[in-house]
Amino acid sequence: MPLSPQLRAAYENARYVVYDDREPILRIGEPCPELDELLEDEGAEAAAFLTAFNPGGVRRADQENYHALGELMELLDKGPYTCFVGEGNDPRDEWPHEPSFLVVGIPREEAEALGRRFGQLAIVYARKGEPPELVELD
Repeated sequence: MPLSPQLRAAYENARYVVYDDREPILRIGEPCPELDELLEDEGAEAAAFLTAFNPGGVRRADQENYHALGELMELLDKGPYTCFVGEGNDPRDEWPHEPSFLVVGIPREEAEALGRRFGQLAIVYARKGEPPELVELD
């Protein structure tokens, strides 16, 4: 099912902040030289911005969100990818900030599978030299 216009707008207007010295802030459809620099430094061609918060675009209790985020973190810790802590946030503060991870070097298909596993409607995927894109999940 496609994203509702309201949810699509929320994803597209969000800022995806990565906690790194370069302070990359990803925006859908906008180039991010700081992310390109990070990817270059890590020897990677792409990265995904993933969260386990608020599956299905429905707000849920902090305890449930943080439990799911811990599960995502455990999976990422076992994998071969470098991860940076971050958060997705709404510049208008109409939606709560969502702790997230930038997963460097993860193939798009694997990132999509993780997003689905945690009930996400979409993920952000970025290739070096290209603007981040919103990837809707089935």
